[in-house]
Amino acid sequence: MFTYAELVRALWFILPAYIANASPPLLRGRHPIDFKKKLKKARILGDGKTIEGAIGGIVFGCLCGLIQMYFFSDFQSFFGLTLIPPTYSVIFLLSSGAVVGDIAGSFLKRRFRIDRGRPAPLLDQLDFLVGALVFVSIVYKLSSVNILILVIITPILHWLTNLFAYYSRIKDVPW
Repeated sequence: MFTYAELVRALWFILPAYIANASPPLLRGRHPIDFKKKLKKARILGDGKTIEGAIGGIVFGCLCGLIQMYFFSDFQSFFGLTLIPPTYSVIFLLSSGAVVGDIAGSFLKRRFRIDRGRPAPLLDQLDFLVGALVFVSIVYKLSSVNILILVIITPILHWLTNLFAYYSRIKDVPW
C-alpha cells in the first residue's frame, strides 16, 4: 500500500503536531480557555482546554520542530531517505493547527452533549490532525499518500499514547 520511506516521511513531517497535541495534559493547566462560560446550557469547551495547555502545546510543538531543524541532516542520514525539511512557518502552523483542531473537537463534543472525558471515536483521534493539516496547507502541500498514511496511523498512535498516559497517571481516561 505504501512504503517505509513514505511512512517515515509522513511521521517526520507531522511530529510537531503530535507533540503539540500530546503535551497539554502534562502541563495540568488551571485556566479554562472558555472562562467557564456556557453556550445553550453546556460549557463551550470544558475544563480540559486550558490557556496553559494551549500555549504549552504550541511551544512544545515548536521546540520539537526546532530540534528537527537543527538535526535535519543527521536525521536524514540516519533514516537514509529524503525527508521534508522543516521551516519556521511549517513548524508553527503544524503546532498551532494541532492545538486549534483539538479545541475545535472539544467544542463539537460539547455541542453533541458528549461529556468531558467521554470518548468520541475518530473525532478524538483526528481533530488535531485535521487542524494541523488545514493550517499547514497555507504554506505546504502534503501529498495525498502522506495524508492517507497519517489518517490511518494517527488513530493507532493516538490510542497507544493515550494508554501509556493513562497507565502513567498523566490522563484520567485511556482515550
